[in-house]
Amino acid sequence: SNTNYSHQRTFEDIEREIANYSDVAEKIIKLAVYGKAQNRSYERLALFVDTFGPRLSGSRNLELAIQYMEHALRKDDLENVHLEPVKIPHWERGEESAVMIEPYNHTIAMLGLGGSVATPPEGITAEVLVVSSFDDLHKKAPEVHGKIIVYNQRYINYGKTVLYRLHGAVEAAKLGAKASLIRSIAPFSINSPHTGMQTYDSTVPQVPTACISIEDAELMARLFSRGTKIVVTLKMGAKTYPDADSFNTVAEITGSKYPEQVVLISGHLDSWDVGQGAMDDGGGAFISWEALSLIKDLGLRPKRTLRLVLWTGEEQGGIGAEQYYKLHKVNISDFDMVMESDEGTFTPTGLAFTGSLKARCIMKGIMKHLKLLNITNVFEGGGGTDINYWIHEGIPDCVDHLNSDIQTEKMHFDSS
Repeated sequence: SNTNYSHQRTFEDIEREIANYSDVAEKIIKLAVYGKAQNRSYERLALFVDTFGPRLSGSRNLELAIQYMEHALRKDDLENVHLEPVKIPHWERGEESAVMIEPYNHTIAMLGLGGSVATPPEGITAEVLVVSSFDDLHKKAPEVHGKIIVYNQRYINYGKTVLYRLHGAVEAAKLGAKASLIRSIAPFSINSPHTGMQTYDSTVPQVPTACISIEDAELMARLFSRGTKIVVTLKMGAKTYPDADSFNTVAEITGSKYPEQVVLISGHLDSWDVGQGAMDDGGGAFISWEALSLIKDLGLRPKRTLRLVLWTGEEQGGIGAEQYYKLHKVNISDFDMVMESDEGTFTPTGLAFTGSLKARCIMKGIMKHLKLLNITNVFEGGGGTDINYWIHEGIPDCVDHLNSDIQTEKMHFDSS
């Protein structure tokens, strides 16, 4: 085994080697910001989302978009471009509505949640019970049976508050609720409900579930606090079909010295059905492609293979990424780093990194090369839906760290 001294020397050698890449980093930045690649990823993204629109898991739009991407990556002269087949969920929203009929008639802004069951054709008409938290729900347990539960939880941050969207239906159904309506997972609203994923539990009856606008959740909370009886009719025509065939899309720049060692960079191509998915995750997918394009355009070849993977079925719980991991984990020692961009398209402030202290020091050295862009920070704690499998195995990871203005945070009308 090496002595501490040789480790120290190795680290200094690495630092020196990193410093030698300043010219290369400058060339990449200049090409992206001022050169012929200026605005390219934005233009590619705009063309893509305008051509295909929403790319829901299992939909024809998504499959056409994947075929298009495979062709585009080949045309871009990237290497080893191929598709890897996976099975993904296929759910469709159908016609849906929610109307408050007591104390007066009012249409509720709502979006059904991914994988939700349908209501009967005539809908579910029931009295509403408003709760402010899971604790509040359990305190009111004797009143829940036969009601529609409205969750009016406060927004703390996405990671904490999303638990209401994920588990709201199950927690309500455990106590005998007929349906659950969840305040959208967002810090503010313009009467805009947000969709997203939710999960059922095989031991609990499945009840219809949707997100509603913040305004409507607050309205019903105010009425409820005054003792006013609220009755809502919920209609959802959602359908779940058998799992669909889909593909993860792969392209590479093969490494010159250690071609079997992989640095994985990724984003997802699927989206929800109610928008273009330009932010979630078109932007992340297209900057990941752009990273390879820039290196290829400059005729550079990294020592390790740079592998782009554009995932499918992310919004349904990272389904494409999970199958990719199961297929490739036999070669886990070949993966040196995994990266994902799925945090939004806000102002980048650096990278969030998970890895050892020494690896973090190396990352800090690398990030110095982005001084021209004033993006040099290395933050603790990366992680992401599509790369978490690798992180749990101890593979270092990076995700973009963004300064998301509260006015735009998760404003992509799907919050997953």
